[in-house]
Amino acid sequence: MKSEFKRKVLKNGMTIIFEKRDVPVVSVAFAVRYGGINEDVSEKGIAHFIEHMFYKGTPTRNSKQIAEAIEKKGGDLNGFTSELMTAYWCKMPSKHLNVALDVLGDMIKNPKFDAKELEKERKVIFEEIKMYKDNPRLHVFDEIQKSMYNGTMGMSLIGTTETMEKIDREKMIEKFKEIYTPNNLVLCVVGDADFNEIVGFAEKNFGNEESKVPHQKFGTKNESKIEKRKGVDQANLVFAYHVPLSKDKKSEAAKVLATIMAGGMSSRLFSEIREKRNLAYAVKGDSMIAKDFAYNFIYVGTMKENVEQVKKLILEEFEKVAKDLGEKEVEEIKSQLIGNYHISMEDSQTQMVNLLFYEFEGNAKDFYDFEKNIKTVKLEDVKELAKLKNYSFFALVPE
Repeated sequence: MKSEFKRKVLKNGMTIIFEKRDVPVVSVAFAVRYGGINEDVSEKGIAHFIEHMFYKGTPTRNSKQIAEAIEKKGGDLNGFTSELMTAYWCKMPSKHLNVALDVLGDMIKNPKFDAKELEKERKVIFEEIKMYKDNPRLHVFDEIQKSMYNGTMGMSLIGTTETMEKIDREKMIEKFKEIYTPNNLVLCVVGDADFNEIVGFAEKNFGNEESKVPHQKFGTKNESKIEKRKGVDQANLVFAYHVPLSKDKKSEAAKVLATIMAGGMSSRLFSEIREKRNLAYAVKGDSMIAKDFAYNFIYVGTMKENVEQVKKLILEEFEKVAKDLGEKEVEEIKSQLIGNYHISMEDSQTQMVNLLFYEFEGNAKDFYDFEKNIKTVKLEDVKELAKLKNYSFFALVPE
């Protein structure tokens, strides 16, 4: 898929990234270079809390008016917080691009941080924290990251009850002013739009304030833990291991390894655990690879009495890959990853997120080198990564 891509850094440091599409739909996002990885442990969850508050109103629009401005034009409105960024996006008919830019721009520049709404939203986040803990699948993914990192990376993105109780309106406004300056913002548009119009909007509506995003230190570790809980019927487990960072030339080999092990119904572990032995329904795996943290994981939902057998099968399969993996299988997996890459580009919203993640890793343009980079993966690099020296393991099992 040949794409018309443009990227420009404005004089105020704000970055504009754009991919042209002919379909009359546009996906638009404002994202700030501040996510979970940037938070001090004492204020963990503040990025996510601020994200919630941006949808609660500005001096000229209340929360209902923000939603109506987008939805009554046929659009979808949402946001997300990740380790790398906080993003606010909408997807709508491209003829209403000006509405998308105006509404999202207003949210980014002029959040009201209404005191009453803030207290109401704090309660919502308390419920979200409980939801993460009560949902076995969400809980095990939170816990596996805690077993691999200390510091801020070892805490849930949404924070804890303790950190959420400490964040008041004054602290939130202070953090907003510190972080949401033009030099930390990225405006991404994918769809049928005019690049010059987008640049013109940004230049007209954003000033020259500057700030520096904090960079937190954290370390890696490996731990294994089994948690017992009443009221759950299935055991949920995650097996994870550190891999090379995205700035390392072997990070693509880690993606190949993740796909070999648990990337779909044709993967080795799906075949071993589900098809051959009927030990599980869900067997899934993927990579979480960035410039400051990187790991592969395998998730399995199984019966309590199967947990140790599943773990043993996973370890045995890594030994087999390290010893016997052949060139043919690696080439097939490369084709699978390249195919997945092209399919991911089909939807403008997914592509918007793809470009944002690459921009926050360095430069959105690097996204288009994915196929070329995957093709350079060597068999020996994949086999070497399969020789696991350490791993983390977490299972939530019925009591």
